[in-house]
Amino acid sequence: MNDLAPSPLMNTYANLPVYLSHGEGVWLWDEGGRKYLDGLAGIAVNTLGHNHPRLVAAITDQAKRIIHSSNIYKVRYQEQLAAKLCALSGMDNVFFCNSGLEANEAALKIARKFGHDKGIEAPEIVVYDDAFHGRSLATLSATGNAKVQKGFAPLVPGFVRVPMNDLAALEAATAQRKNVVAVFIEAIQGEGGINAAQIEYLRALRALCDARGWLLMIDEVQCGMGRTGKWFAHQWAGIVPDVMPLAKGLASGVPVGAVVARGAAARVFGPGNHGTTFGGNPLAMRAALETLAVIEDDGLLQNAGKVGAHLAATLRSRLGGIAGFEEVRGRGLMLGVVLDRPCTPLALSALGYCDDYGLLINVTQERVVRLLPALVMNEDEALLLAEGVARLVTDFLLADAKP
Repeated sequence: MNDLAPSPLMNTYANLPVYLSHGEGVWLWDEGGRKYLDGLAGIAVNTLGHNHPRLVAAITDQAKRIIHSSNIYKVRYQEQLAAKLCALSGMDNVFFCNSGLEANEAALKIARKFGHDKGIEAPEIVVYDDAFHGRSLATLSATGNAKVQKGFAPLVPGFVRVPMNDLAALEAATAQRKNVVAVFIEAIQGEGGINAAQIEYLRALRALCDARGWLLMIDEVQCGMGRTGKWFAHQWAGIVPDVMPLAKGLASGVPVGAVVARGAAARVFGPGNHGTTFGGNPLAMRAALETLAVIEDDGLLQNAGKVGAHLAATLRSRLGGIAGFEEVRGRGLMLGVVLDRPCTPLALSALGYCDDYGLLINVTQERVVRLLPALVMNEDEALLLAEGVARLVTDFLLADAKP
């Protein structure tokens, strides 16, 4: 296709000018043969990097057998994957879908029906400033970003918004409300700028929800599946949620979402309450099972913690003391380099980082360089990424400071 011709695609993405063709591990190549170090992993999706031999073999084998059958029939791999996720999380059952948006939508439906089953006609759910849960009308309404919501009013009602890590604000916002049924929080906000819920705050939320009979729903779509060095980011707080949406890294690139539930939340849905055509198909389930097996067999939880600490420490060392650099925040291989000014152009300039290779990075919240590399990244590759990002950020800040 002529790149200068009008695009037949809807204008929904501000794409960077590169067509990627193939990859190996944490490296990608474009159609022109240029090489890139992948610091984004498809936005925390490509858990095992690119062209992982075990994942490719599993997908290839499954494609030869059966790709889709529908949920009219039982799918053995669904049962196996659900059992594994329950064992890893300490929860009771799972619904499979196709994306994080769908997983979050299902979580919101669970909360509403939970409320209705208790006799509450207009259930309300606590959500957070700077949250991002998706772009459907319900998840858009739960999201804390006016720019994303603009043009889609009227929003879905039933949400109570509070700031992150402020228990007093939550208690004040809900003190006179009798219809609250759930708290919906990201363990680490990804689109919101790599903002982590404090361990003490998560523990306090668990206690508050228990005391008031609310569901604690923790969105692990971006921060889950080993990215922080534990299977799920909330596990650093030693708690268990009632509802946990998953997606992104669960099948290392094959579209899949899941909602894991326990206790009363696990008993909310009955036949006809929710469903999906593609969700839980054999191909996606096989890819997810193989992804989890490789994470365990290759020690990728430990690797994420070790390599992530190395990446963060190197970035702090290289950028410390430079005017305009504020901090590196996050955990494991989910990191944000925070500047004091907008830095969106860095994603484009990173493509031309040096003659030998470019970098794939992302900027969120206008001034946070977001790094979400594959869990297979090693320390040498992390050093290359850290040095590249540090140089790009330094050059950007110094150029911006010139009169």
